Amino acid sequence: MNRNQVLPQVELSADPSALRRIDFCAPQSYKGAGFLGITALPRVAEEASSIEPGDGFHWQIKTHFVDSPGSEPLQIVELEVKGRIHLVCQSCLQDCGLDLAQESRFVMVATEAEADAFPIEDDQQEALVASQHFDLLGLIEDEILLSLPLIPKHPEGACQPHASSFGEAGEVADTLEKPQNPFNILKNMKKN
Repeated sequence: MNRNQVLPQVELSADPSALRRIDFCAPQSYKGAGFLGITALPRVAEEASSIEPGDGFHWQIKTHFVDSPGSEPLQIVELEVKGRIHLVCQSCLQDCGLDLAQESRFVMVATEAEADAFPIEDDQQEALVASQHFDLLGLIEDEILLSLPLIPKHPEGACQPHASSFGEAGEVADTLEKPQNPFNILKNMKKN
C-alpha cells in the first residue's frame, strides 16, 4: 500500500504567520503556494536596495513520502521559489532589478544526529529536522538568501556610469589626455 494514498494532504495557507508553525511530525503531506512581499521577509528586506511594487517571491511547496529500506518512510519536501528583488549593481552602483529562481528538495529526519549523518555528497537533497513547529517561512527566506548573487550586476552593457563615483565626464577626459612623463621631470631637475 502506498503511504501517499492513505495520508491526508493538507493545503497550506499563504498567510506568512501561518507558515511559521507547520507540523512536519504529523502523518500527512502538504501542498501550498503563495506570494510573499519583500516586507514579509525581514532578512531579505535588509538586502534589498529598494522595494518596488511587485517585488517579492512566489513560493510553492509539495511534500510526499518515499519508502526507505529498513526504516519508516521518509518525508520529502520540494520547495520552489521565484521572484524579483532590487539590489545595488556592483558595477555602476545603481538600482538593479534581479529575477531569481530556486528549486530545493529536502528530506525530513527525526533528529539532529540523523541530519548530521545524512550524506554530504548528496547534492540533490538536504536533510532537515522535522518538528511540530517547523518554520517554513524561515526556510523560504533562507532559500531566497542563498539564491542571491554574491556580486549583483546588470546584464552586460546595461550599466550606466554613476557620475558621483566616477567624476564628471570632463574631469575624466582631462586626466586621460597626457600624463606628464616622470623622466622629463628628472631631466629638468638635472638642468637646474
